[in-house]
Amino acid sequence: MDVKIELIHVPVSDVDRAKAFYVEQCGFVADHDVRVSESMRFVQVTPPGSACSIAFGEGLGGSLAPGSLDVIQAVIADADAALAQLRAAGVDAQGVDEQAWGRFVTFADPDGNRWTLQQLPPRD
Repeated sequence: MDVKIELIHVPVSDVDRAKAFYVEQCGFVADHDVRVSESMRFVQVTPPGSACSIAFGEGLGGSLAPGSLDVIQAVIADADAALAQLRAAGVDAQGVDEQAWGRFVTFADPDGNRWTLQQLPPRD
């Protein structure tokens, strides 16, 4: 059985603010922004090069409070470049944290949902 994770829901309090942050500051691609009904809006954005997108919106259900997701991790090619790019866009990114298992950059969205970006160590 092949399983491909394609979408992760991120709880946010302000959809427009979250979309602006992820698209304008983080460089994600805006895939969808659809008002399904008066009480439901679905926004999907994708990090450049990723097969997995994130979604947020209004009326989508879910039990997580905005800002409570602190376990999003993605792989990047260059931690120094990622840190510089995020900071240049006004993101309060932290790093580079050097570990034996990689180099890490962290940041949070306006609600406090936390991201970890990992540059994998060289492999033999």
